[in-house]
Amino acid sequence: MEFTAPNAQRLTFDRKNYSDKTLLKLYESLIMPRRIEEKMLILLRQGRISKWFSGWGQEAISIGAVNALESDEFILPMHRNLGIFTGRNMPLERLFAQFQGKKSGFTKGRDRSFHFGSIDHHIVGMISHLGPQLAIADGIGLAHKLSEEKKVTLVFSGDGASSEGDFHEGLNVAAVWKLPVIFVVEHNGYGLSTPSEEQFAFKYFTEKGPGYGMEAVRVQGNNVLDVYDTILRLAQDIRENPRPVLVEAITFRMRGHEEASGTKYVPKHLKEEWAQLDPVDNYEAYLESVGVLDAAAKESLNKNVKKAINDGLEIAFAAEAITPNLEEELADVYTPFSQKVISPAGPNTEKRFIDAISDGLRQSMEKYPNLILMGQDIGEYGGVFKITDGFKAKFGGDRVRNTPLCESAIIGAGLGLSIKGYKAMVEMQFADFVSVGFNQIVNNLAKIHYRWGQKADVVIRMPTGAGSAAGPFHSQSNEAWFFHTPGLKIVYPSNPHDAKGLLNAALEDPNPYLYFEHKMLYRSISGLVPDCYYTVEVGKAALAQEGTQVSIITYGMGVHWAIKAVEELRISADILDLRTLLPWDQEAVAATVKKTGKVIFLQEDTLTGGIGAEICAWISEHCFRWLDAPVMREGSLDTPVPFAPSLEKQFLPTERFKGKLKELIEF
Repeated sequence: MEFTAPNAQRLTFDRKNYSDKTLLKLYESLIMPRRIEEKMLILLRQGRISKWFSGWGQEAISIGAVNALESDEFILPMHRNLGIFTGRNMPLERLFAQFQGKKSGFTKGRDRSFHFGSIDHHIVGMISHLGPQLAIADGIGLAHKLSEEKKVTLVFSGDGASSEGDFHEGLNVAAVWKLPVIFVVEHNGYGLSTPSEEQFAFKYFTEKGPGYGMEAVRVQGNNVLDVYDTILRLAQDIRENPRPVLVEAITFRMRGHEEASGTKYVPKHLKEEWAQLDPVDNYEAYLESVGVLDAAAKESLNKNVKKAINDGLEIAFAAEAITPNLEEELADVYTPFSQKVISPAGPNTEKRFIDAISDGLRQSMEKYPNLILMGQDIGEYGGVFKITDGFKAKFGGDRVRNTPLCESAIIGAGLGLSIKGYKAMVEMQFADFVSVGFNQIVNNLAKIHYRWGQKADVVIRMPTGAGSAAGPFHSQSNEAWFFHTPGLKIVYPSNPHDAKGLLNAALEDPNPYLYFEHKMLYRSISGLVPDCYYTVEVGKAALAQEGTQVSIITYGMGVHWAIKAVEELRISADILDLRTLLPWDQEAVAATVKKTGKVIFLQEDTLTGGIGAEICAWISEHCFRWLDAPVMREGSLDTPVPFAPSLEKQFLPTERFKGKLKELIEF
């Protein structure tokens, strides 16, 4: 099935009742990205820019869409949507500075070309993984719906990106929740060099819409009037009757995926056929034929556009190259936030670990009316561990949302909510399942502030750990997967008091958090917990027990294993509960090492590449002079978590830890 051009030598335009002013505005808007691209191709050949992603031949889609929406409605563009950025009147000098990696660009030189956003222009930039953007659009659409704003969000996808699971998840969530989102698929025949017939087994994307329970509309993507009219009419309707719509724009990419790729894989006749349907040339000829555009106006408009481009380039090229500033680079990893610890006041009540988490979550819901909870079965069912039991009845279904089985889309939707000023908590049914949403966490949530200054006010709750003979996919300790990722914060409480206080603290902070809660602690331990709202300091470890012979550094369930081990061995030990894994408390670690001179790290996670490896290496580098013995560590076996209870017991480090602890004491 070759991607053929429509059977027409030229495009046919229908102006309907649109004024000459509207037609000319579309023309001026349309020639801007084309003239920029012409200039960029020259600069690329001159070596003055390093890379270019071409939208040549597809400009009408961006221009029709951006002009059809209101200026405060969000658009989430892709590689070939230069017209979205110019259509939102971004200063050209800043746009060009972005392309050149200058500090005056939108990412301070930290990301490339179109990988950025601007809240001022209601644009949310892409990441190279493409598909995750659809879920962010869902979150923005959900925010509009919750706030009862009559607004539309529009998100782009290429036909190649539609093969990703994120495409399915994004459409499905929008359909189930009836979100006011327009999904525009730019169907240009190729995913880089892979033709459509090797991407999917259907001809048109309009076949997919009904399967999701949504409308699907096909437009001639090279016809700017057709795109404009279609998006305009849909947006007007969706604002009054919120729902998602899939729009398929048939078009063709005339140049390579990026310039270095070339187009040798494209049959010559296809390029020739589609060249006759060039969106700029055809629209220009139409305007001339109906007397809306004459030679003088055409020359004047093009002259003004070229001058604006040259002026912007002159400013951008004149800007100095970036001088790296170490403090600024490190400071921009996180959204600025200075925690003010809220101390508890009032009575304490004996609470189980699980009840403390539920209590904190409930009080945070009361404190923050903009906090939205999302997760599988968290509604009437109360979650598989019943932490949100009764929440839907108290706070309503809008704020306590059952989700489809799609971790990536829900995490992405949380980020979309954050972009609109909401807070989001996403519950993983089990921490193991977060692997399906890994990309959203490490590439969207973690990097978005560093890239273009957007906060990611999302907390992901992670029921974790082994001990219940649940096997390899319900028992993993996977905190180390994320410990390596700048931009995330990770907390892992070991007791009910900290469980409530750290959850409240995480929900206060506008940065992305992973909140690990050990399933085997839920109903097995209890303690005095303040009834009121309070927070625990993030990044601050605590001594669970004090001693003189040895320092045990650990977290989560490891704290309880350590307490039991020192009791059985009759050892006097400092047991340092890290509580926060990222950022971890270097000062507290150094203090306990200096105090005892002997240190062992205990983790439930598998031993190799775990958090203990990093902290033990740090101790060896920074505290060597105070050590009286080798730094030791113990963790679970380097195997998946086994199912049979006897195998699981062997897998976990408790017995091996006691032996190694005794060895360290006797060193």
